[in-house]
Amino acid sequence: METQIKKSVEINASNDKVWNVLILDEHNKKWYSAFSEGTHAETDWKVGSRVVFSDKSGDGMIGKIIENEPGKSLVIEYDGVIMQGIEDYDSEVAQKVKGGKESYTLTNANGKTNLAISSDMDPEYYEMMSEQWDVALEKIKKLAEQQ
Repeated sequence: METQIKKSVEINASNDKVWNVLILDEHNKKWYSAFSEGTHAETDWKVGSRVVFSDKSGDGMIGKIIENEPGKSLVIEYDGVIMQGIEDYDSEVAQKVKGGKESYTLTNANGKTNLAISSDMDPEYYEMMSEQWDVALEKIKKLAEQQ
């Protein structure tokens, strides 16, 4: 991972509402679609737990939760990929994501929440993923403000 996507959005909702959009299936499936339709997470979100993000085709990423402070921060570290339902930790693609982190940081000021994300990214995918993060953050904002 040679580069990092960093973005933030101000949301007119409490940290708890934004947090729920990040981790509850009923909400996060909606904003994960910015990356790939049908994407969902399989995890209990506890520190040390495995997390699998996969879409309708069985493609996705595998990692573990390395930080979880409800309403404040969530950090995932990736260690592999899934291709058509098969876990892969050794291919060139898997090696490119291994050790990459994705973090979410929530801060509160004047009744609003600032959600900042950072995502380690292979330069080859930076532009595409940066645009997808813009869409995802807008979806997170709308979902949290509607609660």
